[in-house]
Amino acid sequence: MKKLITFTWAIAMIACNPKKDQVVTENEPVTEPAHNTLTEQQKAEGWRLLFDGQSTAGWKNYNKDGVGAAWVIDNGTLHFNNDAQEGRGDIITVDEFENFELRLEWKIDSCGNSGIMFNVVESPEYSNTYLTGPEMQVLDNTCHPDAKIIKHRAGDLYDLISCSTETVKPAGAWNQVRIVSNNGSYQFWLNGTNVVNFTMHTPEWDALVAGSKFKQWPAFGKARRGHIALQDHGDKVWYRNILIKPLP
Repeated sequence: MKKLITFTWAIAMIACNPKKDQVVTENEPVTEPAHNTLTEQQKAEGWRLLFDGQSTAGWKNYNKDGVGAAWVIDNGTLHFNNDAQEGRGDIITVDEFENFELRLEWKIDSCGNSGIMFNVVESPEYSNTYLTGPEMQVLDNTCHPDAKIIKHRAGDLYDLISCSTETVKPAGAWNQVRIVSNNGSYQFWLNGTNVVNFTMHTPEWDALVAGSKFKQWPAFGKARRGHIALQDHGDKVWYRNILIKPLP
């Protein structure tokens, strides 16, 4: 009887302790796609990368050739380094876009400010991107002075429409953005939530602009297509996974 009990105990111990080389597939972590790349499905859907994680190809400083030294490639991110003394200023895509879905991720330094603009017109007639292109605000809502101003907080259509709800993450954390432009109708998404909706090129849009700081610039918000811009507002900011899909 003693031998039988010992043998049974040994079998049970082996069953409860699988060999070290045994492959366990249950509850394995899901592998995330590499940053600044497209999946096969995204390629099939018509997405294209605006940033490859290794260079500033496809970007330039506004009204200049090439990208200045302040915008650097930093561990797979497009980073504005405010320590740089030269090569500063907003950068824009070389290409122009009209109907599109734009996706990207950003993180901002403590108390920092930046912005994502669209329908930017590049011309010697205009000294800055914000004279023509509306902006989705990028901000640390906890301590930047703009956070005290309605319509100037992260995710807002800057100085025009405030977010329906606050979804921004703290400084140093990554935020996910979607901007959809579809025949003059726009959606802003921040961290999976639709926070702003509006339609341009209507009497209502004109009235909105007339009640904002942009009323002094007659070309603001008039273009139906243009460049995507990332703003140098003097603070450190990082962007990655920038991709766009043209819409019919």
